Amino acid sequence: MNMKKFGNSNETVSLLGMGCWGIGKMMWIGADDKESKKVLHKAIEQGINFFDTALVYGNGHSESLVGEVEKESAKKLFIASKIPSMKNEWPASNNSTLKESFPKNYIIEKTEESLRNLKRDYINLMQFHVWNDKWADNDDWKEAIEKLKNDGKVLFWGISMNDHQPTNGIETGKTGLINSFQVIFNIFEQRPMDCLFPFCKENEISIIARVPFDEGALTGNIDPSTQFPAGDFRNEYFKDKRKIDVKLRVDKIWNDVKSETASMAEAALRFIISHDAVTSVIPGVRKEKNLMANIAGIKKGNLSPKLLEELKVHKWDKNFYE
Repeated sequence: MNMKKFGNSNETVSLLGMGCWGIGKMMWIGADDKESKKVLHKAIEQGINFFDTALVYGNGHSESLVGEVEKESAKKLFIASKIPSMKNEWPASNNSTLKESFPKNYIIEKTEESLRNLKRDYINLMQFHVWNDKWADNDDWKEAIEKLKNDGKVLFWGISMNDHQPTNGIETGKTGLINSFQVIFNIFEQRPMDCLFPFCKENEISIIARVPFDEGALTGNIDPSTQFPAGDFRNEYFKDKRKIDVKLRVDKIWNDVKSETASMAEAALRFIISHDAVTSVIPGVRKEKNLMANIAGIKKGNLSPKLLEELKVHKWDKNFYE
């Protein structure tokens, strides 16, 4: 597995990570703990060391599974988690204050809760699960993260940027206290390349690319006949005529990428790792066959410069989370 330097540290993380929302079960229907642990172990065996979870993923269930598997594997992993807004809002409203969303004591308390779930003394990377740049100059969050760093409970801090808001965090990044940004980046959502990537490269801040498959759209497996289980959030994500829109756009992308790639999913991952600002890409995985397909795709390396240029036309300014 290819490894990349994390931020300006001496730590390295796997270019392919694992997103652990789905194994938390909440909002994703069909996850099985036995299968999830099997996939986690397989990922570690294959050289993946970066696992991205969050306190709200199954109310700590995802964190607990990751912590259990780390102990069973006897390997030291690079574990990232996230603190939800105290208001439980996604994204952070422009009207919300830091006091309402991330007060100092709350940041510390939720970090301690994640540590208990993970059964760890420290977390490699703790991230704010949403953010608003108007909080950049507020001292409360700075004091909280400095305390947790000084106490050895969090090594690095990051921001999981609001969905489709790839600049809402840059001002906070200028404080020098942020080591990474987690951002939606894929063939449809290419805006992070405009401002965020140059800023991060200049300031040695890592980019963690989430939603590489656009919740399944960019696997090529979504069409008007696709059905999801009752209670699965994708019923809302792909509501109304969105499946039709996705199918039409993905067919056009496939026509461009099929000469270089074996599948849409492979093309989606290789598009992301072709940008050197990206430190790790974190597709959600619940099945071993999908994990192995992702690993095989990553190992094929970057797409050609010519194809990358052609894929720029497939930008899509949308937000299906709304």
